[in-house]
Amino acid sequence: MIEETDEIIAVAIQQGDTDAFGILISRYEEKLKRYARRFLAREEDVSDLVQDVFIKAYEHIQSFDTTQRFSPWIYRIAHNSFVNELRRKDRWGMVFDADTILPALPGTERTDALTLNTEQQRVVEQALTSLPAKYREVVVLHYFENLSYQEISDILHVPVNTVGVRLSRARQSLETLLIDHIS
Repeated sequence: MIEETDEIIAVAIQQGDTDAFGILISRYEEKLKRYARRFLAREEDVSDLVQDVFIKAYEHIQSFDTTQRFSPWIYRIAHNSFVNELRRKDRWGMVFDADTILPALPGTERTDALTLNTEQQRVVEQALTSLPAKYREVVVLHYFENLSYQEISDILHVPVNTVGVRLSRARQSLETLLIDHIS
């Protein structure tokens, strides 16, 4: 049995098959919660906002262009919701999973999360949260959500080259922050 694509499911929803939306929820709920946790400190905020993302996606499913990929579309809705929430609460609380980001840092050997002590994890988390939001966001989308530069470009509505530049600057900043802390 061939699994239907998100785009085919979206067409079915647009044509009135409201039950099909549950399939999209099951495919994206955990991904969007993981994405939200990188920005929001409270788990209650995560669950509520992801619920709101699905409500907005359902309300606006008719505007989805089914010739495009669904994932950047729903991530864009999530992005807007999370940024609006952060602006509303005027905070950039972010949780950081060190074993995901450390291998991506230039000049850093792959580090197993079990070898990081609490202090090291705190330092890495602090370094990531000190990044400007535009750099932190590309790090989260690329390393935590495993999205391509093109998908990030689609979500953030910036050129692909801008994604690469922001990611490069984020890595440089993280490396500098971590080296400064060690020194």
